[in-house]
Amino acid sequence: MHRTTGDIVLEVCCYIFFIFAVIVCIYPFYYIIINTISANDLSQRGVILFWPRQIHFHNYASVLKVDGLFQATKISVLRTGIGALLTVSASSYLGYMFAQRYMWAKKFWYRLVVATMYFNAGIIPWFLTMKNLHLTNNFLGYILPVIVSPFFIILTKTFVEGIPGELSEAAELDGAGVLKTFFHVMLPVMKPIMATIAIFAAVNQWNAFQDTLLLVTESRLYSLQFLLYQYLNQASSLSSLANNSSSSSLAAAAATMQTATSIRMTITVIVVIPIMLVYPIFQRYFVKGIMIGAVKG
Repeated sequence: MHRTTGDIVLEVCCYIFFIFAVIVCIYPFYYIIINTISANDLSQRGVILFWPRQIHFHNYASVLKVDGLFQATKISVLRTGIGALLTVSASSYLGYMFAQRYMWAKKFWYRLVVATMYFNAGIIPWFLTMKNLHLTNNFLGYILPVIVSPFFIILTKTFVEGIPGELSEAAELDGAGVLKTFFHVMLPVMKPIMATIAIFAAVNQWNAFQDTLLLVTESRLYSLQFLLYQYLNQASSLSSLANNSSSSSLAAAAATMQTATSIRMTITVIVVIPIMLVYPIFQRYFVKGIMIGAVKG
């Protein structure tokens, strides 16, 4: 195909635009990382912009020495994995059922679920309910309240309604029941929306902080985010006291002495990196046109 000058100019402009967009997206992460491994006094003054200077890893070493870090990480990983799995399972099944024409009182139950998105009793009634259900200082307090999510159910229901009805009708003609149709016919087709919900649910669980703050007093159940929040407060206070000191030895160690900025950025990297590593695993399911040929095939 003959390419005109206009085509070449347009292609170059597109490449320039997308390269710029990639840089804009990547630079914030790059900026945070180089500031965590650069001299903390320089990072505090905001002079680290493009290249790390006086590289060191004392910030990460200090975080890894936090008491209970392994246990808190285990709690966060477990609540993220189990919570996301149960949320995806419940959202997929309920979204599928709400899209079926023969479900008893479908409109009533669906509206009842959706109504919970708009009406919230508040933190105090929520806490009292959790306490009465014995979910304080209980790992299930992280899992049970988020299994049924109205937003995810709506997403799934909308997706299922876009699936050709011939798929489920063909299964019913072959004698498949509701559960068999759901597991053997619909689930393989619902992978894109399930992957989307899995990412949303996993990010919500991994970043969750308030439930630990309100429900948990035992350190064995602290999540990673809550533990790092405590570390941030303690380390920031200690670094402020140290920076106010006039000791010459402290002044000589300014490059590796932790500051509020270095602590915040180090914690940001530790919290964000796991989710960034998990996302590519699910990204391959975000495929447009998965339904193309589903009826014919």
